[in-house]
Amino acid sequence: MKILKYVITAGILLSSALTFAQNHTKMNLKQLHPEDKGVQTNMMFPAKDGKVISLQILKGSQLKEHTTAVPALLVCVKGKVVFEDEKGQVMPLKSGDYVKIEPNVKHWVDAKTDSNLLLIK
Repeated sequence: MKILKYVITAGILLSSALTFAQNHTKMNLKQLHPEDKGVQTNMMFPAKDGKVISLQILKGSQLKEHTTAVPALLVCVKGKVVFEDEKGQVMPLKSGDYVKIEPNVKHWVDAKTDSNLLLIK
């Protein structure tokens, strides 16, 4: 009977360890964008009250003009892009730079180099 308890306990611990390993693996943004398309998005995980989206824009491509209904934060992880909006704001962004995006203001993003960004809403 003791051996059975040890086997069951070991199985539970192993199962927990495997689950933890699956949920906490190292990832790279490039893995989210396997295609060679000009603009790609991929939701990284849904948040309770918002979302975080990984965005890839290849050199010479544009994330076309659009608006957001809620405030957002655009973070440049890699590369160089130019964020512009209808109010005349022009913001070059490089790795580590970010811009706060106002709701209901048309904006677009042009990639100067292959770029990875995070959009946080």
